Amino acid sequence: MPEQRNQASFAERLDRLFRAVHPRGRGEYSYEEVANAIRGTGVTISHTYIWQLRKGVRDNPTKRHLEALARFFGVPPTYFLDEDTSGVDDQLELLVALRDNSVRSVALRAAGLSEASLTAIMGMIEHARTIEGLPPASETA
Repeated sequence: MPEQRNQASFAERLDRLFRAVHPRGRGEYSYEEVANAIRGTGVTISHTYIWQLRKGVRDNPTKRHLEALARFFGVPPTYFLDEDTSGVDDQLELLVALRDNSVRSVALRAAGLSEASLTAIMGMIEHARTIEGLPPASETA
């Protein structure tokens, strides 16, 4: 049943967008906020329908709804359709990490350093992750 896998995949991807993309300093957008923003672009959609899509209760959005959700969350519409979403998923992971003021501060302070200095800093960060029992950071950059 490949179709079922794709249906669940849409709900999982929409859920990931809700969890990753939200205003700084607060939690997720509400379904009403998303629906209102999308309706402001001329696309008719309800907050209940968005909830249903996220939870997998509804699984076949129209092209207009799919495009409107993608536009709202700042991803290409193909994010919901393509098998390989690793590029967008990596960007979402970075977005989540950069919400942390300390992580953002370290990243900004590293800008402009030589390759040798960046390598040394990455080594220190990996060592600190090991000390704290965290898995190695993925090498996606």
